[in-house]
Amino acid sequence: MVRFLSDENFNADIVRGLLLHHPDMDLRLIQEVGLEGVDDPTILEWAVANNRVLLTHDRATMPEFAYARVAAELPMSGVFVVHDRMSIRQAIEELLLIESCREQEEWAGLVIYLPL
Repeated sequence: MVRFLSDENFNADIVRGLLLHHPDMDLRLIQEVGLEGVDDPTILEWAVANNRVLLTHDRATMPEFAYARVAAELPMSGVFVVHDRMSIRQAIEELLLIESCREQEEWAGLVIYLPL
């Protein structure tokens, strides 16, 4: 099972759809864990400390900070950059497939862009 953290501006309809289709999914919101308004490096550090793969639409800065962690040989639990123009249905389907077919550790150190 993959444990997720959704970024502050991640589409709430995708989150609702994921939880509707998979109520037991281990998905936390930035707002739930007290990280609202914090910078990207802090979010990535929290994700590592709590063993969570980050879900984001932020193609501009988040991947850069994630790659910087990897280059510095710091742990990075993984980031899924979901294109903001991707349909909600497709995003939900791809994330559900990823969650059901892979293990948490397989995403460590990776930045994955969706759609696949």
